[in-house]
Amino acid sequence: MNRRFQAWIAWQAALIPMALFTLTATAQTYPTKPVRIVVPYAAGGLPDTMTRLVATRLTETLKQQFVIDNRPGAGGIGACELVARANADGYTLLVADVGQTAINPALYAKLPYDPVKDFAAVSIMGTSAQFIAAHASVPAHTLNELINLAKAKPGSLRYGSGGIGSLHHLSMEALNGPLKLGLVHVPYKGTAQSVPALISGEVSLAMSALPSLAPHRAGGRIRLLAVNTLKRAAQAPDVPTVAEVTGIKDFDYPPVIGILAPAATPRAIVNLVSSSIAQAVRHPEVVQRYTTLGIDPVGSTPEEYAAQNRTDFVKYAKVVKLAGVKAE
Repeated sequence: MNRRFQAWIAWQAALIPMALFTLTATAQTYPTKPVRIVVPYAAGGLPDTMTRLVATRLTETLKQQFVIDNRPGAGGIGACELVARANADGYTLLVADVGQTAINPALYAKLPYDPVKDFAAVSIMGTSAQFIAAHASVPAHTLNELINLAKAKPGSLRYGSGGIGSLHHLSMEALNGPLKLGLVHVPYKGTAQSVPALISGEVSLAMSALPSLAPHRAGGRIRLLAVNTLKRAAQAPDVPTVAEVTGIKDFDYPPVIGILAPAATPRAIVNLVSSSIAQAVRHPEVVQRYTTLGIDPVGSTPEEYAAQNRTDFVKYAKVVKLAGVKAE
């Protein structure tokens, strides 16, 4: 080993503690100014409300304002591009659900962002069970009865969704396709339209979170037939899972809502924000509010969130392909 190479090795070794010191110092000083959280949905929606609750706690914990920047439209593509191109310093973060991390990449051949290469997973804030609901006029009181009815009269039952390629659309197609039910899809512009369509009887079926369905269930206008998660929802333990009824073992399609950062964001900052989110979603006030909204708090590690994103991409890409779904 010549002297020049030995010197290079020594220099590289000296850089390691320096890098560790820099990362530690970065985490100790961050944040020194307000942090922007870009939300790809309008104010008042579930992801926005979830994030505002967490942002309040982050502000208290990290002693700087965490400010919400709503950028709705185009399935969150513009919001993702904005954050992907932002400085990777921890001062611009992105709220994302499976629409941005899994569905868009499956639907579009080209995107202005790469959900894996352009982002660092930070933490999952929470998930929300979605329920298959039927209008009271539908002569089916269970999911099994609905399946038998649909097979006996293909094309007679219409289901509403939040739009082509939405989680609700693909979740229903994950049931409709494999079981060959012949359900007819009616896309709306969000659940704010599809749920009223269900309540009025304009469509026979729809999928949504419990808070928007519970009052109408109590009033006898709709029935809850199944939940689209692997486990029964604590808020409605009497409603079976799709997997229980149909035997489709991997039927699990809840919205997974988390925080991403630009890919090159220092790991120390990612870890700090991640641990702070985990602390925030476990705060009693946040837990109580999340429960009211039908949200299960998570607070994952970056590694867990990254693994979830990989799983979701494979899962939704399969449904998109089998159902032949095309982007609007």
